[in-house]
Amino acid sequence: MPTLDCRTLERPVIDRQLFERLVVAVARRIIAASDTLSELDRTIGDGDHGINMRRGMEAVLAGREMVLDLAFGQALQAIGHQIVGSVGGASGPLVATWFLTLGRNWPQSGTDLPIDAFEAALQAVKARGRSDVGQKTLIDVLAPVTEAIKSGLACRELGGLANRAAEATKPMLATRGRAAFLGDRSIGHMDPGACSVALMIETAAGLLAKAEERMA
Repeated sequence: MPTLDCRTLERPVIDRQLFERLVVAVARRIIAASDTLSELDRTIGDGDHGINMRRGMEAVLAGREMVLDLAFGQALQAIGHQIVGSVGGASGPLVATWFLTLGRNWPQSGTDLPIDAFEAALQAVKARGRSDVGQKTLIDVLAPVTEAIKSGLACRELGGLANRAAEATKPMLATRGRAAFLGDRSIGHMDPGACSVALMIETAAGLLAKAEERMA
């Protein structure tokens, strides 16, 4: 696993050890929150979001040794394949699409953060879900986070941004997915896909911020 120079960090910090910590921490965070995620989904969906995401993260944990020595882009794609091969529902394939597209567009060499790769991943998720910002989906978290990464926002700020974006889905009217069938009754509830993505971003960004502090 090569080191990377992220725009939000002063020096390359993502080595094999940190990458494993990121994978394990993100997966365990989603697994621990699976009941909460399913409860959110029972309110505006079919109640299986937490179960599906837990299944995907368990697959990632079980297969992590197979990805740790891959080039970073290949590792991201491998994680995407692990998720898509084990997760049903609506959000799982979208999360997998994000990992797969980010990995495919990650350059094999160079130290600059590939901003275009994050934008390509966002656009791929929009296309796969046939949705956009403001429709009460995980895109309402991915879009502002992508813009923040492009603008160079520090890692320590990304988690809070993601959480605020997830909270901002509560007053939205769902116009995509199962929640759209509820009409006005979808208002007042957080989108479970947005919540799970925010948890993943908060966890990863927190670890990267700590790595940055250690190097300061």
